[in-house]
Amino acid sequence: MTHIHTAVIIGGGVAGPVAAMALQRAGIEATVYEAYATAADGVGGMLGLAPNGLDALATIGLDEVVSRVAEPVSAMVVQSWTGKQLAKFDDPSGKPIMHVIWRADLYRALYDEAIRRGIRIKHSHRFTDAHEDGDGITARFANASTASADVLIGADGIRSTVRSMIDPNARSPRYTGLLGFGGRTTGADVASTEANYHMIFGKKAFFGYEVTDDGHIGWFVNLPHRDPLTLAQAKVISPDRWLHILRDAFAGDRTPAAAIVAQAEPADLMIIGGLEIMRTAPVWSRGRTVLVGDAVHVPSPSSGQGASLAIESAVELARCLRDLPRREAFAAYQNLRRDRVTRIIKLAARTNSHKAAGPVARRLRDVFMPIAMKLAKPEKTAWQYNYHIDWDAPVTEPLTQERLAAPALSNHR
Repeated sequence: MTHIHTAVIIGGGVAGPVAAMALQRAGIEATVYEAYATAADGVGGMLGLAPNGLDALATIGLDEVVSRVAEPVSAMVVQSWTGKQLAKFDDPSGKPIMHVIWRADLYRALYDEAIRRGIRIKHSHRFTDAHEDGDGITARFANASTASADVLIGADGIRSTVRSMIDPNARSPRYTGLLGFGGRTTGADVASTEANYHMIFGKKAFFGYEVTDDGHIGWFVNLPHRDPLTLAQAKVISPDRWLHILRDAFAGDRTPAAAIVAQAEPADLMIIGGLEIMRTAPVWSRGRTVLVGDAVHVPSPSSGQGASLAIESAVELARCLRDLPRREAFAAYQNLRRDRVTRIIKLAARTNSHKAAGPVARRLRDVFMPIAMKLAKPEKTAWQYNYHIDWDAPVTEPLTQERLAAPALSNHR
């Protein structure tokens, strides 16, 4: 039986609703508090949901809900700017290697299902700080309201206020050297990719796309850019101007990228801004407060694992709180997750360096990548995609002395 009965969750993106539904299954009542006044419909670009992410959703009955708004991908084809195939990744069993989904669709599917399951999501509640005592923790919001529970879970993203409260010296996200863009396009004279997803190392930028049988194209661009730009700064530049820059980036490539971007309409361009990465936070919890999702670990979008890792962590946290007292649960959760997410973040950083390669590095990459792929063994990457959470297995991780010594949160104002 759980030692925790209630939880306040700060942040209503992906990790927040998943954590609330996982906690509900664990017998813990959770309420989600979101800073923004409205739901985040239409926000965010295309992302990949890895098999491990879908498997984690299945543990709490969310896999079919999400699959309805996602496109299965049979294989990933990696190409150079000349159109030469550098590598192809698929599953010999014929199973999808991932699902492509727009973040807005994933968000809406999770949001609607959480509401259907009776999860309360309260908008216009911007978290400011919290105070805890022996009986629980009370979150305070900018609208002067408060909310109390046994634990507080920070799912408030890459610039987490909860993270800075837990650890005022917490590391900040780091710019990858890439700007992100995306779009949905029709009308380009490009053949169906037949459920394959194409990734192209262009001369000046990285391009990913999928074409459905009915001619709908989903695409994204990672554009090397020396200076970081926030979303607000990137949007100061008009979509017309950005499209001009993107068309110029692919003008010399012998791939479909140029034709696809040429058909893109300014109104349909999704401007993401600077892509960031953050090494795993050294402190995941303190007192009655704990972090989940992008608040604690942020692999670059290049990993294809951002949403999947957030989902995994939310489910694992719920299991730990179900089976152990709070301090032991938080320690077990960190022990279960830290090594895995740290390893994936390092791999993503390596991929980013390939995307921003200069002329010499680009030539070396294009020569040696096919050789490396031929020598690569699928079992070496199985750890990443075959990860499975056994919901019914009890969590018995011991509490470390280091975690026992961690002080509780004081009264932050």
